[in-house]
Formats: sequence, structure tokens, C-alpha cells
Amino acid sequence: MGLVIEVHDLVKAYGDVHAVEHLSLEVQKGTIFSLLGPNGAGKTTTVEILEGLRTATSGNARVLDHDIAEGYAGIREHVGVLPQDFEPFDRLTPLEAVRYWGSLFKKEVSKADAKKLLEEVSLSERANLQGMRLSGGEKRKLGIAMSLVGEPDLLFLDEPTTGLDPKARRDLWALIRRVESEGRTVFLTTHYLDEAEQLADDVVIMHKGRLVARGSPADLIARGGAGTTIVLGGAGPEGLAQVQRRGIQAELRDGDVLVRVTNPAEMKTVLAKLAALDVPLKDMYTQRRTLEDVFLTVVGAKMKEGVLEA
Repeated sequence: MGLVIEVHDLVKAYGDVHAVEHLSLEVQKGTIFSLLGPNGAGKTTTVEILEGLRTATSGNARVLDHDIAEGYAGIREHVGVLPQDFEPFDRLTPLEAVRYWGSLFKKEVSKADAKKLLEEVSLSERANLQGMRLSGGEKRKLGIAMSLVGEPDLLFLDEPTTGLDPKARRDLWALIRRVESEGRTVFLTTHYLDEAEQLADDVVIMHKGRLVARGSPADLIARGGAGTTIVLGGAGPEGLAQVQRRGIQAELRDGDVLVRVTNPAEMKTVLAKLAALDVPLKDMYTQRRTLEDVFLTVVGAKMKEGVLEA
């Protein structure tokens, strides 16, 4: 399959502050790779180094088999980028913007091709409206269309679905999957953990510039202790006491009692015991462990370590 990105011992320092701290990772060709982390984790700095917008303090990185320290000229025409703070050209229409963007990279984009790109991001009806009149979500759609100009081999998407409604978000997911199915690679950063769980083949979680967890969403979830949580909505402290008297481990969170079942064979027994509770409930439902749970656990643990070290 091959690698499209290779990062080894990457460091980016601003004086005494290290935004990226000895980071190493690889991205396989034809996959969706997701970089996750809390604000200030170093995600944007890492991506901007890989996009040729920043220079690393030390370490090395290769993108599409080119050493980025030697220049980005041989890479740029094969890469598409949607930055987090993308803003369109105010006085150009989406149709004009897509064609103009192609010309900047010496790519001829016909009117028909531009219309097709706008159709793929559900922006056809706004194709002739000036950029300044687009909504926030529509601007993101235009940015995605522009990043796809020239059918890049590697696509960097930084928070691509911010501001999109649920349907537009799902439509974009389908587009990202199509890009992957064509053998191209997507490097995705997002604060929507369900998005990474649905789309990514490989996930890296960063904290304070360092890699703290890596694997497929399924692997990370399983590693954190896969299982099902039974939620007793509104059971409160009284419900927690009754659950614990029945020999069931549980915790209280925001007035709800959470019972974690890691062994599916135990589910029927646990439910039978819970059915005997004499406490009013607002709701009762089950939820499986998600990538968001893993993220909160991993980052939470690292934050506690930082407090202890301090």
C-alpha cells in the first residue's frame, strides 16, 4: 500500500514552549487518518508543518515521498487543503472561486468540472451567489470543493463539518469515503469524535504535543474496555445505593446511575437485578462505549498526570 506521510521525532518549539514534542507517525496510502486532541494539543501545528506552512524546529517529515525540508514545490500540486479558518473570496461566486483556485495551481478547471464539484458538496443552488452572502456551513462546503480541485492524492481536512447541518454532514462523510475508495488519502482533524469513529481507519490522539494513543477506532475502544453501559436516568443517590446493595458496581453521574457491563453473558442477570429496584426512573437505556469515551479517558488521565507533576 505504501506511506504518504512519514513523521519522525518532529519538534516545533516557540521559545520554551513546545507545540509538538518528538512526534512520530505514519499514514498509509488510500486510508482515512484522523488526528485528535484537545485544544492546544499541537494538532494544527503538526498539520501546518505537513502542509508546508510552518518549519519544524527539528526532526523530519516526508509527504508523498518528498522531504518537506527540501521544499514543497514537488508536493503542492498533489495536495488539497481545507484549513480550519477558511474564508472564501468575498466577491467571487463559488463557481468563479473553484475555477480561480485551480488556476493558482496551474490546473485548468472547466465550468462543467466546477459545477460537478459544487454539486458533490450540495452547493449547486448557491453557485452564482457572492461568497460574502454564503452561510458559515456553505463556506465550509465551498472550501471542501476547492480542496478537491485537481483530484489531489492527499487531502487535508481541518474541521470539515463545522457549521454543517446533520444531513450535509452525512453527505460529506459519503464524499470522504468516496475519495478514499478512489485510492486517495484523507488526513482528517476534527473535534467531532463520532465523525472520527465513523470515518477513520487509523486514529492518533495527541496531548501537549505528544502521541498518547494510536489505533483503529475499534482497537482503541476495545483496548479501553469494550462493553455496554446501562443508564438509569434520574435514579439518584438512592438508586445507586440500591444497585450497590445488589452487588453491582455502579457510579453516579449528574443524577443518573451508570452500570457498566463488560461481559455480555452477564447482561441478563444484571438487568434482572435492576428490574427489582424500587426507585422512580426518568429513563432507562443502554449505550456502548465510544471513541469519545476513550478520548476522555486518555486525555483525562494525561491531564491528571500533568497536575500531579506540577
